[in-house]
Amino acid sequence: MGAEARLKQLGIELPAPPAPVANYVRAVRVGNLLFLAGHGPHTRDGKIAYVGKLGRDLSIEEGQQAARLVGLNLLASAREALGSLDRVKRVVKVLGMVNSADGFGDQPKVINGFSDLMVEVFGDAGRHARSAVGMAALPFGISVEIEMILEVADGGAPAARKAAPARKTAPRARPARRPAARRRR
Repeated sequence: MGAEARLKQLGIELPAPPAPVANYVRAVRVGNLLFLAGHGPHTRDGKIAYVGKLGRDLSIEEGQQAARLVGLNLLASAREALGSLDRVKRVVKVLGMVNSADGFGDQPKVINGFSDLMVEVFGDAGRHARSAVGMAALPFGISVEIEMILEVADGGAPAARKAAPARKTAPRARPARRPAARRRR
């Protein structure tokens, strides 16, 4: 079952992709990789949800909900860039940033809200390498920001294009070295 069918089965409707808040684009594709900029927990109407620091203003469960919402926003941006989430071969790498109060060390538990969503949507292809780090602050006071790298199944050079065979050439002859001029004393 593809990712789009899984979304329907799970009853998940993706929001419109959030607009960039500065001078950047949401997604850049290089070969068969799609790099998605950091996204925050924006609601369907574009408002920021889950503002504050984990461990002071928000619980781990609220942080997980925020991370899941960020995941929905990232999926919306990926769908917009690719036309369909069925073109995603796998989630490769994720950087999860958590706005953390001093002493808060449960960033991995918070980012699990995102990671669990990726496995729900993509199955085993949703399992990814990941960093979950604490930050002193995030833009606009958001609780969670996540960026992601996806592998796209049809990306890169077309399969029909083969590399040219290596040319066999004779080794180059090295130019003769001139003896260094001797200094007269």
